[in-house]
Amino acid sequence: MGKAQSRSYDLSSVNSSPQLTNTNSDVREAVKPVDQPVVKPPDKSAVKQSNSCPVKPVSKYKDGKSPWDWAPTSLPDDTPNGNSQNTSPLVAVEETNTLSTEVILTEQHNSTSVVEVISHSEADSDVTEVEVSPSTIEGTVELDNAMSDSDVIEAVVCETGDLQDGVMKEVALGDGKILLVKEGDDIHALGAQCTHYGAPLAKGAYCKGRVRCPWHGACFNVRTGDIEDYPGLDSIHTFDVSVAEGKVKVKGSKAALKTFRRQRNMCKAKEDSTDSVLIIGGGPASVVCAQTLRQEGFTGQVSIATKEEHLPYDRVKLSKAMDVKPAAIALRDEDFYKNADINILTQKEAEAVDTEKKSVQFKDGSTQTYGSLVLATGGSPRVLPIPGIDLGNVRMLRTPADANFIAENAVGKNVVIIGSSFIGMEVAAYLADKAASVSVVDIIKTPFQLVLGDKVGALLKQMHEEHGVKFYLERGIKEFSGEDGHVTEAVLSDDTRLPADLCVLGVGVVPTTDFLKSSGLTMNRGFIPVNEYMETSHPGVYAAGDIVEFPLFTEGNKSVNVQHWQMAHAHGRTAALSIVGKKTEISSVPYFWTVMYSKSVRYTGYGVGYDDIVFHGDVEALKFVAFYTRDDDVVAVASLNFDPLVSQAAELMAKGQKIKKSEIQEKPDTWVDRLCKL
Repeated sequence: MGKAQSRSYDLSSVNSSPQLTNTNSDVREAVKPVDQPVVKPPDKSAVKQSNSCPVKPVSKYKDGKSPWDWAPTSLPDDTPNGNSQNTSPLVAVEETNTLSTEVILTEQHNSTSVVEVISHSEADSDVTEVEVSPSTIEGTVELDNAMSDSDVIEAVVCETGDLQDGVMKEVALGDGKILLVKEGDDIHALGAQCTHYGAPLAKGAYCKGRVRCPWHGACFNVRTGDIEDYPGLDSIHTFDVSVAEGKVKVKGSKAALKTFRRQRNMCKAKEDSTDSVLIIGGGPASVVCAQTLRQEGFTGQVSIATKEEHLPYDRVKLSKAMDVKPAAIALRDEDFYKNADINILTQKEAEAVDTEKKSVQFKDGSTQTYGSLVLATGGSPRVLPIPGIDLGNVRMLRTPADANFIAENAVGKNVVIIGSSFIGMEVAAYLADKAASVSVVDIIKTPFQLVLGDKVGALLKQMHEEHGVKFYLERGIKEFSGEDGHVTEAVLSDDTRLPADLCVLGVGVVPTTDFLKSSGLTMNRGFIPVNEYMETSHPGVYAAGDIVEFPLFTEGNKSVNVQHWQMAHAHGRTAALSIVGKKTEISSVPYFWTVMYSKSVRYTGYGVGYDDIVFHGDVEALKFVAFYTRDDDVVAVASLNFDPLVSQAAELMAKGQKIKKSEIQEKPDTWVDRLCKL
């Protein structure tokens, strides 16, 4: 694998610790240029234990300006992921019954958001998920680096006897809620919600200074609040803690209680820097890589080139909310990239890479050079050699335009879906109450068979059938027939003819790497092998996301391909750290989820080659956990309405531990106590 290049970035203004903030001033929901970059440290004389981060030092530069020349501001959390980032977040509210509400942004007129309300059950989490639409940035309040007295809240939140070692406790602070964690003699106070979709962290997993979200597995350091594993882009706030006479007192910013997302400090580019990083691809690996570079002090040029016309967006929502508009699911908004000096190059599809000249040629005829190159182009929908596949209304799902077309043309029509894995089944769930009929065709015996197994697949098939979806399994698609250029029938391998006004292909993806054939990079079946630092076979070239085969530490560093949204985030961060000379081995545990009919299945681990499944709970009642085993080791865990067991398993795996089959034969959670003893 290639060696890390020497770099021309400037870290003289950055504390050697990756935590670069003062807790009391660390409200960074948005970014905005200001004139005062200096952070004033708080008075800690009365603080027994504080969640404060190191204060960044002040340095002088030849041009009189520090690259850290802007400070964050605060926004109310009706803006997604900070500074009007247009990915609709989920914020948690107290649940009144087992039915919750998901609010999806469908359209926006000026400053008024139009939303669609969808039932969404999270009974196992005891909360309701509410997806909030973006708002305008009007009313943004800029916070001084040192809190004003009017912004400070300080109160006794509990007694020390109320806290157990290694056990999380959610408590009220003013009008908000915070999370307390006692670890030995230390007490930590931090935000109570995950920054991905707003899940209550108290319902998640905790181990050795890190809390993991119960819904989708994001992890946060309890001392700093920094995000350490994904999905999501932002960190959480931390608060000062003091203890006197057995009383636990917490002090912090009122604004921080209202805005549960926090962005870490980021530097800007320096005009005299000749260094550059070019990132190819518009997914989460690219965005996380770019922002990590700025967080770690890289002051060269950073560019993201995407073949799409939109800013990088939350692609996993396309099959769950198919009428969503691109701006509503953008991972970050235009202002974020502008303020962080990250160039977004849209409609830039790479055509060739010259690793000797360090340049990328695009299909529009332009060429761009680079100092370091990060390849994160993701996958392209697999195209089957089926007669009639070019007929109108035969579609694949990859872009917002694809999703919107399917949503608009399925209403009251006959829809045939080819493929019964995650994309196909989520599309079926979305269209079930909108289309006249939904039929699913696949060559396997049950949906999700290859990943979740026959029993879980049969259960999910039954759930779909209860909503009117029909299945044609153990048979393939022979051809699409039509009239006047539009599909009218799907002809199956057994000559069954299904009426079809719209056909959706969901038969997997292939790596988007054809443009690399003459690059000289080592390839394997279209995938790019990388080492634990995301380095390819050529120095200065990195790869991340769905297109790579990387060493998975839970599998003894076996080289695998994992096409999970969460894993792409982690790859992007690892690549960025390698570029800035802070090499850190990739050590993220695979974690994914799927949502159908308001039911969320969670999964962690790497279950390829499992030889048995051990169930606990009531599968028929949709409340169960499944342990996928290989010999005597549990290699993956899936659940429905059984939180937080999947997140607890992920955290145990993240610590290098194994769950043994013998541990889960009688009860599902005898191993959980080990989390507190590590």
